[in-house]
Amino acid sequence: MADERDAWLGIDLGTQSVRVLLVTGDGTVLGSGSAPLGGRRDGVRHEQEPGEWWDGLCTASRAALGSLRGVRVGGLSVCGTSGTVLLTDGAGRPMSPALMYDDGRATAEGARARMAGLGVQDTWALPKVMWLTENYGPGRITHQPDLVVSLLTGELPPADSSHALKTGYDLEQDAWPAMLPRLGLPDTGIPDVVRPGTLLGEVSATAADATGIPAGTPVVAGMTDGCAAQIASAALRPGAWNSVLGTTLVLKGAATGPVRDPAGVVYNHRAPDGGWLPGGASSVGAGVLTAAFAGADPAAMDELAAAHEPAGAITYPLVSPGERFPFLAPEASAIVLGEPESDADLWAALLQGVAFTERLCLDYLHHLGAPLDGPLTFTGGGARSPYWNQLRADILGRPARVPRQPEPALGMAALAAYGTGAVSHLPEAAEAMVRIGTTVTPRPDRTARFAEPYARLVDELTTRGWLPPPVAAHALARLDMDTSAS
Repeated sequence: MADERDAWLGIDLGTQSVRVLLVTGDGTVLGSGSAPLGGRRDGVRHEQEPGEWWDGLCTASRAALGSLRGVRVGGLSVCGTSGTVLLTDGAGRPMSPALMYDDGRATAEGARARMAGLGVQDTWALPKVMWLTENYGPGRITHQPDLVVSLLTGELPPADSSHALKTGYDLEQDAWPAMLPRLGLPDTGIPDVVRPGTLLGEVSATAADATGIPAGTPVVAGMTDGCAAQIASAALRPGAWNSVLGTTLVLKGAATGPVRDPAGVVYNHRAPDGGWLPGGASSVGAGVLTAAFAGADPAAMDELAAAHEPAGAITYPLVSPGERFPFLAPEASAIVLGEPESDADLWAALLQGVAFTERLCLDYLHHLGAPLDGPLTFTGGGARSPYWNQLRADILGRPARVPRQPEPALGMAALAAYGTGAVSHLPEAAEAMVRIGTTVTPRPDRTARFAEPYARLVDELTTRGWLPPPVAAHALARLDMDTSAS
């Protein structure tokens, strides 16, 4: 059982920063810290230097822990970007750069994996591991948190099944596919896998000196950042959904069984307690705002955008080439239909385009039979914008909750509490830690106002051959419903 002076450390290895939170069992944030991360983009390529993750953690964890006294760190857990992977040698040293979640160079390898019968996308970790092995030689498959955990504990850990999913791990069989060696991946490079929440070891004295995290702190197997954000939204009971709007858009829900998708667009994580977490990751997201309006004041732009509902242009605002969810189209590119009349109009069009994509994601999930009748929660950096939250609720036609601390790191703190035995059920741990700040209610007149541009976008996606006609027809048939309606 937890002592009232206990707190848990959540670590989030994001795209742009490392974020660390120290959180008590009732959700009180005792400390926080962050450190920026760099990266290299070149067309479809996106890399990070793995050493930056550790340097960032050392900075962020010291800031989070500060000069706290009288608080025991009961455990920690680490999440990373889904599909980010590298190779390490026998001592756990990086042999390659880290290929990020949206790196798209492994198209030939993705095709080979699919020909072998594996339902993977080109940006998933498995094709990238195949590419790395061909270009850097055989090594150990290492996901983003695996490397950081190895530096914390002094031993390269087993992978958690959440990060291993996009490397081809079969969650229903709880095993790696037998054909991985035939794809060029040696048995010696394939890690053991454990369920999230499993105790992996303890923080070593060396790591304690570097990070400020007390030696002996239990280290618990984590989950991907999308799953971490889902825990941070307390969307863990069947029918509940969390929409994570960061650089890109990720939707994660809870169900009693996996949601079957023959197209392979929706995938299913396994919850630490054995339930299922269906969802998908889009290449649309808030990253387009940074790219199009570097240095802009988001709050000021939001205020100007309010006069453009709907905007003079309709967008499908991809952050990088190719789309993964709500449809699979490696050839997809960003769309701008019409001419924005001003910067404010373009800003509004990008905000609305992300929300249209979000609606189409929910329509696609409904098309597959996923349960959608629970609460919807907004998290991620985009949820810091009250205007965007209201706009999204209006376009979706359904209410949404916004937690006060909408961060994946909070989810990892809850998972650490569960994994160390302080609480017996993860949903209860999350519900105790998560504090809902506001509930955004849709305005029916605004929902109706956005129906026509949404329909135009759906038609355009279908005309381009990206969105399957049956999915488009299903989405258009639901235009007069909210996105939770059956």
